[in-house]
Amino acid sequence: MKIKAAFIAVSAAALLAACNAPANNNDASTVPAAAAAGPVDLKAPAGVYVLDPTHAILQASVLHNSISNYTVRFNKIESKVTLDPANLENSSVEFTVDPTSVDANFPGDYVGTHANSGFKSWNEDIANSPSNLNARQFPQMTFKSTKVTKTGDRTADVTGDLTFLGVTKPVTFKATFNGEIESHPFMQVPAIGFAAEGTFKRTDFGMALGYVGDEVTVRFDGEFLKQADAAPAAAQ
Repeated sequence: MKIKAAFIAVSAAALLAACNAPANNNDASTVPAAAAAGPVDLKAPAGVYVLDPTHAILQASVLHNSISNYTVRFNKIESKVTLDPANLENSSVEFTVDPTSVDANFPGDYVGTHANSGFKSWNEDIANSPSNLNARQFPQMTFKSTKVTKTGDRTADVTGDLTFLGVTKPVTFKATFNGEIESHPFMQVPAIGFAAEGTFKRTDFGMALGYVGDEVTVRFDGEFLKQADAAPAAAQ
């Protein structure tokens, strides 16, 4: 059975409220000032951090046949974080995903069961079919943050532009800083790690509904290494 789905690039939090809670209970103005203000609780120095692809995972899942979450991962991703722990709002995140690197871990005989698809594997079908990721026409999926909002000592909302299938829409990811070290044991540079999760609707990017649901959940977890600071320009 061919699943018409698109999967990507980091879920709106569940809005939990009592039956008698006021209508503005989830308004941004109710966020405690202590959580929204001040530096983030990170010991990592400010600077530009680049994703370590050997310690990163990007997954996307969508409801399949209304009974399970069908999940794939992407094996080729690039990311850069510009971090300012003293003023997190000055930080930024960029992601680039290669759709041809999608990995669905399909164990069956794809050619034997999809002889008319024109593809040699389910991964190739998801990546290149016009009804799926359409990588031949759109070889990249990107996310570029436009706003970072501190929500706790080690959490933040990262809002940005997701470009997918030639359409750009705003998406917000919930980010959690998992840890930091002053010196990576092999690279001898500062390193940070964080996780993020977000959702978007496939139909917002022009995809038709099929055997899978509209909402896609994206999950990321990875480590970033600090780039060396640029050397000062030589004196004339």
